[in-house]
Amino acid sequence: MKAKFSEYLDSIAEPMKNLVQILSRKYDYVSLLSTDSPGLTLLCTRTGKKVSHHTMTTERGNVIRVAKDGLYSEFSFNEFDPDNIPALAERITAELDSQIELLKITGTSVYETGVLSDEKKELFVEKETEILPEKADTGELMEILQQISQKGLETSGEIVESMVRAQSTHISKMFITPNRFLRQSYVYSEAMAAVVAARDGMNRMAYEVVSGCRGPEMFKDLLEKVSDAAATAVAMLDAEPAPAGTYDIITAPDVTGLIAHEAFGHGVEMDMFVKHRAIAADHMGQRVGSDKVTMHEGALCDESVTAFAFDDEGTLAGDVTEIDKGILKAGICDALAAKRLGTEPTGNGKRQNFAHKAYTRMTNTVFDSGRDSLEDMIKSIDCGYLLKGMDSGMEDPKHWGIQCIVSRGYEIRNGKLTGKMIAPVVLTGFVPELLKSVTMASPDRIIEGNGGCGKGHKEWVKVADGGPYLKARARLG
Repeated sequence: MKAKFSEYLDSIAEPMKNLVQILSRKYDYVSLLSTDSPGLTLLCTRTGKKVSHHTMTTERGNVIRVAKDGLYSEFSFNEFDPDNIPALAERITAELDSQIELLKITGTSVYETGVLSDEKKELFVEKETEILPEKADTGELMEILQQISQKGLETSGEIVESMVRAQSTHISKMFITPNRFLRQSYVYSEAMAAVVAARDGMNRMAYEVVSGCRGPEMFKDLLEKVSDAAATAVAMLDAEPAPAGTYDIITAPDVTGLIAHEAFGHGVEMDMFVKHRAIAADHMGQRVGSDKVTMHEGALCDESVTAFAFDDEGTLAGDVTEIDKGILKAGICDALAAKRLGTEPTGNGKRQNFAHKAYTRMTNTVFDSGRDSLEDMIKSIDCGYLLKGMDSGMEDPKHWGIQCIVSRGYEIRNGKLTGKMIAPVVLTGFVPELLKSVTMASPDRIIEGNGGCGKGHKEWVKVADGGPYLKARARLG
């Protein structure tokens, strides 16, 4: 069935169009983003369960953006009288004018920013789903999570916890300018089964995930995966510390995605170019990886948790080739940064919610597939590791340093897996050096979208990343 667009947003569409028209008589540019996104979060552990109707992206509210004489200002609100829009317009105008006047009085330095374009466009998108989170039977869903949790616990006597966390959000957004009327509705869901094994005072955790542009019906897919998480957690109890050194490595798709996100994700967010905080701005058109490295970014790359039709600035979703056979071709850009840089927005202007500023943010960040089999990659390595289990990562966009924390590594000697495991693993290095070392890529590609991404230490949004198996060379420790 279709993920039906919000009846609430439909009910306020005409009053909001009226508000935009009133404000457009005074300002050079006016846009309105309205959101209504209910959600559902379920948690099941060995000792209890919990149901919540809050997720990372649940929200209901509106944000107005205006421009006057090259200065931009915003006003967010979630309470208003739709029958008295002129009064709301006066209130907004007073607040926005005071913000703009304060900039002039204080002499605050601002970026030179032209007026955003406003080409005529209407769009209405309702994506497919089986279940809407706001109408889901939470009792039935919790039973599924309990089955998953119990299956994990029963895998081994050394399992002490089997936690399942699942969430689903129905996103409805409406974007209005004097010439644009865009509406979209879709559901995304994600779930994780995290299993903890313990022995002699030591504990290890492993997890399996599912995610996508689907409803909470996908939670049951973890039933087939939780035993693998449990078996991995138990095996990790015998893992040895990672020996420091430079090795040939093979990255599983989740680790490939971590590298994509940290290596060239934040580094090519072009609002960082405006502030001269990313070295990538000085390397456009230059080689930054091997011929095996092609990387895409955009909401159109996959039907994942970020598969939207337009971003929070009304720019239609895109698919940007950031790296083409090792050559850095392009970055991603929100609308205001694009104006400041003299380029075009790419559909990557995203807000944490309606009350937060829009920044350039990632959507799907993925390495392209190749033609090399995983078996051939393993056979080609005399001494190295197959890395699996994405934990966390960070990068330094100004100097291209990268650090990735990986759950575990499987030893490869003389072209064969030995069965020996190391855990945890820290992968570090200089981004172009790492990407130039990529010599093989598999045909398959997996994209996952569990969790979120912050801009610095805040501004959390949904992202997804992934790719194929890659063979490269890196420093481990």
